[in-house]
Amino acid sequence: MSDDTVSTEPVPPSGGVRWRRFAASLAVAGAGAAGMVLLTAQGVLGAQFAISGMPFVVTADKLDGTGFEQFATLDQMIEDSPNQGDTGGQVVVLVSAIDRAELTNLCQSINLGGMYMKLTAGTGSKPVTARTMVVDSDEISGNASFQSIDIGQDASTLDKVPGVRGNPGVFGQQADKVTITGLRQNNYATTAAVFTLPNLRMSFSSEGC
Repeated sequence: MSDDTVSTEPVPPSGGVRWRRFAASLAVAGAGAAGMVLLTAQGVLGAQFAISGMPFVVTADKLDGTGFEQFATLDQMIEDSPNQGDTGGQVVVLVSAIDRAELTNLCQSINLGGMYMKLTAGTGSKPVTARTMVVDSDEISGNASFQSIDIGQDASTLDKVPGVRGNPGVFGQQADKVTITGLRQNNYATTAAVFTLPNLRMSFSSEGC
C-alpha cells in the first residue's frame, strides 16, 4: 500500500432500496440525528454537532499521522437548513481519524460566494499539530502510504484512535501510521482534542486553496 493515490467519491443519493439500507446501516442507534461521536480533550465525554452544510477545502503539502482510522457515516444539518439543497439535510461522509497528526503548509478555504475565507498555518519550520483529529470528507486525494494497515475491519472494532469508532457492520480500515503528500480534502467538519497552528493567518481572498 505504498505511494498509492487515495481518492473517494461522494455516494449519490439514488433513493433506491440499497441506498436506504446503506443509510440505515450508518445511522446512530437510538439517535434521531446521525453524526460522529468522539472524545473531548478530557478523553471522557462525547461531542456531537450539526454541520452547517457548507463544504470547505483543506490542502497540505504533507500529512504525517500516527494511529489512523477510516470509515463512513452520515452527517446531519439542522432542520430546514438553507444549505441542504436536495440532500434532505444529510451528507454521506468518510471519517478519517488520526491520533497524532502533523501537517506541513496547511491551507483551508471556504467559498462564501464571490470571495473566500482563507486560513493558512504551518508554513514555516513548525508544522501544524493535532491530537485526536477527526475529519469528515466527501472527497480526498493525495499520495498515501500506510504502515500495518487492516482493510475491511468492522468499523465498530477500530482501536487506533482512542474513543473514535464507527457503527457495527460498516466497512472500516486502520493503520499504525499514515503519510500523505499533496493532500486535498473536501470537508464538512473537523474536530480535534488539541489543534496547534503556528504562523496562523486568516483573511478574505479572491482565491481559495
